[in-house]
Amino acid sequence: MESMALNFQWLCYRSLTAFSNMLSKIARINLVSSHPEVYDPCDDSFALVDALLADRANLLEHHPSICMEIGCGSGYVITSLALLLGKEDSDIASGLEKRLSRSVDVMVVNPPYVPTPEEEVGRHGIASAWAGGENGRSVIDKILPVADKLLSDKGWLYLVTLTANNPLELCLQMRKKGYASRIILQRSTEEESLHVIKFWRDLDTLLEANECMALTKTENELATDSTPFTPFSIWKYGKRNFI
Repeated sequence: MESMALNFQWLCYRSLTAFSNMLSKIARINLVSSHPEVYDPCDDSFALVDALLADRANLLEHHPSICMEIGCGSGYVITSLALLLGKEDSDIASGLEKRLSRSVDVMVVNPPYVPTPEEEVGRHGIASAWAGGENGRSVIDKILPVADKLLSDKGWLYLVTLTANNPLELCLQMRKKGYASRIILQRSTEEESLHVIKFWRDLDTLLEANECMALTKTENELATDSTPFTPFSIWKYGKRNFI
């Protein structure tokens, strides 16, 4: 019995140590939520950080040199990313230059995604933290083309979305640009059903997208061809072949 009790205590100690180590990899909320006009970290921010923690082993192997968060708000997510990558002593803005085209290795985005009237998008004040316009997509649809320009060849994008944002459509939209994708984390709260999607450039997907674009272009050219078709034109060209 004494041996079992010691084993149990050892397991508890290891579990607490592992939990403590995990907590050291995320930002302290009391240090990043102190301004009345800044949206405090909530379920969506926690979900995104948990997704990054779940993918931490891959992130460490990825060796990103430039990381970016669009719409950082309190800074909880980007600070947690810096911590889990072991960059505690670095300036998270160090590496940013005037031209970041195809340079960003990891981008994390927790955008305003709540469906609202379009006139609420981009307003001053704390409401701008969640107002996403029709279907919650107004801001997201502006961010994705920017992400495509900034992400490096090995770039990864982590994006928080709602079910109402139609995540599948977003994945198909990015697939046309040559990105593969998968849902890293799904979480339902009392108010929301969240999906954290990971996008990355994929050669096979890019080749497929280019083939589709070429096929579409050919079909459009054929559709705009104004040359009239008659049976006599076939006879005429056929007869000419025999001359």
